[in-house]
Amino acid sequence: MLAFAAAVFFLIVTPGPGVLSTAGVGASYGARPGLSYVGGLFIGTNMVALAVVSGLAALLLGDPVLRVALGAASTLYLLYLAAKIAFAGARIAFIHPEQPPGLRDGVLLQLINPKAYAVNTVMFSNFPLGLAFGTEMAAKFLIMNAVWIPLHLLWLGAGVALRRMSLSARAQRRINYAMAMSMLLVVGLTIWKADFAQLAL
Repeated sequence: MLAFAAAVFFLIVTPGPGVLSTAGVGASYGARPGLSYVGGLFIGTNMVALAVVSGLAALLLGDPVLRVALGAASTLYLLYLAAKIAFAGARIAFIHPEQPPGLRDGVLLQLINPKAYAVNTVMFSNFPLGLAFGTEMAAKFLIMNAVWIPLHLLWLGAGVALRRMSLSARAQRRINYAMAMSMLLVVGLTIWKADFAQLAL
């Protein structure tokens, strides 16, 4: 169980769309919207885990068209969230940056987040605990959530701490831009990995 918990920790703590957007929402909008967003991520990641355990994810992702559609939807949605974070406090009508991402946004991101599917597939397909199937799946859900919740709250806390530093408007904008650029970097890496995987086939 310790090996499984350690693997969960390192797979979740590494920057990905979920944790980066969590820090970005905290830095741009504050604690309350951030907690709502993290709640959505929590619901979404457990929905993805259930899809992986039930085999639904393998069935859907086995279809090349659906897999490409998921990747495209994920990329576009991450670009949208990055724009909201970058322009938080501005008034740009087409993205409504003054409205913080919330519960629904968190759920939706996880449902189309490739990292969520990859992490859950690795965790539930490996690291056998030597228990009956139902008991093992329940134990893994408990361990994953016990690691997932505090890590995401720490990322949110880091973002909120930046917001509370009484920085100038210019410095706050730079932080928002940096958070958004970090998310765009993740988008770029995701696209690059997808292209590389296609070349390797």
